[in-house]
Amino acid sequence: MCGIFGIYGHKDAARLTYLGLYALQHRGEESAGIVAYNGKKISSYKGMGLVGDVFEERNIKTLKGHLAIGHNRYSTTGLSAAKNIQPFLTSFKRAPLAVAHNGNFTNTAKLHEQLEKDGSIFQTTMDSEILVHLLAKSKQSDYKKAVVQTLSKIKGSYSLILMMGDVLIGARDPFGFKPLCLGKLNGAYVLASETCALDLIQAEYIRDIEPGEIVFIDKHGLESIKPFPETKRSLCIFEYIYFARPDSNIFTKNVYLTRKQLGRQLAQEHPVECDLVMPIPDSGNYAAVGFAEESKIPHEIGMIRNHYIGRTFIQPSQFIRDFKVKIKLNPIRDVINGKRIVVIEDSIVRGTTSKIRVKTLREAGAKEVHMRVSCPPIRFPCFYGIDFPTKRELIASSRSVERTRDFLGLDSLRYLSLEGMLKSMLLPKGEFCTACFNGTYPIKPAKKLSKSILEERS
Repeated sequence: MCGIFGIYGHKDAARLTYLGLYALQHRGEESAGIVAYNGKKISSYKGMGLVGDVFEERNIKTLKGHLAIGHNRYSTTGLSAAKNIQPFLTSFKRAPLAVAHNGNFTNTAKLHEQLEKDGSIFQTTMDSEILVHLLAKSKQSDYKKAVVQTLSKIKGSYSLILMMGDVLIGARDPFGFKPLCLGKLNGAYVLASETCALDLIQAEYIRDIEPGEIVFIDKHGLESIKPFPETKRSLCIFEYIYFARPDSNIFTKNVYLTRKQLGRQLAQEHPVECDLVMPIPDSGNYAAVGFAEESKIPHEIGMIRNHYIGRTFIQPSQFIRDFKVKIKLNPIRDVINGKRIVVIEDSIVRGTTSKIRVKTLREAGAKEVHMRVSCPPIRFPCFYGIDFPTKRELIASSRSVERTRDFLGLDSLRYLSLEGMLKSMLLPKGEFCTACFNGTYPIKPAKKLSKSILEERS
């Protein structure tokens, strides 16, 4: 899902961007980068790995300026490789241009082919680079009009933070798939994927950037425009289910309270006779609290997470995911042995991690293992920036609930209903994208992918 952060008007812009990326580490663990500008000179530092491993004091000191943008990467388009680390840096009309993008363009292949025919030479395999080439080919003399013209040609999901010379730009697609919020710190403006990044640097949350809105921030202040026709909102519901930090407010509503309500609704729909409720740390923690409170079953932490292991779902290969699952969680045998337990999961995507966890619980002496999932079965691929791009990767697309239960080795398996999930949201149910559950896509998926992307996925 990627984490993006930008700040304008602060003498320690790069250091604050580093802290912002640290707060957004959960959104991408493959690489991190920061670009800074002092009005005369551009500086950049990027690397593969976690924020704390990529950046040291000595390289943060080289990133001088009052303007900086940063990016944590989780690849859904393009290889997990050094050439694809963002922010993507180039120049536009003799001024520095840097791009940090969260999301996926859905008309990538069409635009890529057209741009190559027109002479563009691509340096990366990211869809984000398309934006740079479209900007470069714009005949608009005014940079604001060039940005509007460029974004009008792009379809799909995006929250964007751009540096264009001495200007910080933030934008969300008209559907509003991805989050982006606006804050202020001692007169400096801040843009971030989640409010937890504002909290860490003690910036004041002002508001969310609206779907279809573009904001331009420079020495004169902030200008907001909404150049695109209004459309039905399609906020990514997976932000609440899995991706966002529980202490963040996403799309203006709190993640922790939403996940707790999902657990309450799950208990109402699918009660079970058990001795204890336990989450799969950490993503299932908060739904488990709601489930336990609603069902009046004791809540226990039956597994301890090794916090030095990254998030298995957002690892770039299945081999790494499988290995990390085995060393990530360790059961507390004295809590589990001889007990009937109900395990709360936030979601089941491929089923690999859940299968290993259930086996671990059996080996720890669990008498019965039931599972309750705080979202419906994921049956359809996502084309907007979540890493399940093909149906064959999704266990629920080819197996019934009963067959999935048997595959995972459970005594029972139940999912939250689509209506129950939407009922639990703190926003109107018509504002969410639920395509991964019901196949109703807000933007029609492209029929083909670019050759480079197909080669990478094979």
